[in-house]
Amino acid sequence: MKGLKEAGVHTRTVRKAVEGESVIKIKPGLYKLKNYKRDEYENFVDVYMANPRAIVCLSSALAYHELTTFNPSKITVAVPNNTDQFELEYPPIDVFYYRENIYEAGIEKVERHYGAFKVYNKPKTVCDMFHYRNKIGEDLAFEGLKNYLNHSEANLNELQEYMRICRVKTVMKPYLKALVSG
Repeated sequence: MKGLKEAGVHTRTVRKAVEGESVIKIKPGLYKLKNYKRDEYENFVDVYMANPRAIVCLSSALAYHELTTFNPSKITVAVPNNTDQFELEYPPIDVFYYRENIYEAGIEKVERHYGAFKVYNKPKTVCDMFHYRNKIGEDLAFEGLKNYLNHSEANLNELQEYMRICRVKTVMKPYLKALVSG
């Protein structure tokens, strides 16, 4: 909204564009053109613009890294525990509150021509999936681990470090042994 006001666009004009559905309201003060074509990650950028501390995580990060065939209906994002309640009108999101040390680990910043967003790297994402396996689904966590291990860039030492940070070593060890030895 600040940029629109500086360009001489009145708030009534913006409201009419939202009512006419040519503009989508992300949150108060943040809007986007409905028909402006970007790519499948445009909603990640919208979430990051709404809250720069929001990091794409769990099933959304798993899909981003192509470690699953599952297509999430909501964007899953992580924020630190001490973050105020975080909601958006669009796109639909699920917010997970992480402890600071778990939140800080494994962040990658992705630059697109229309903006940026943050996402957890592959091994951190897999470990997060096991941490939240009861909420997200154990089958999805297992699929992510299996697909990660099949990638040429899979790094077991890095994975084990994230297992320690995310406190899932005991949970993941049997799965890891079965997949590596099998």
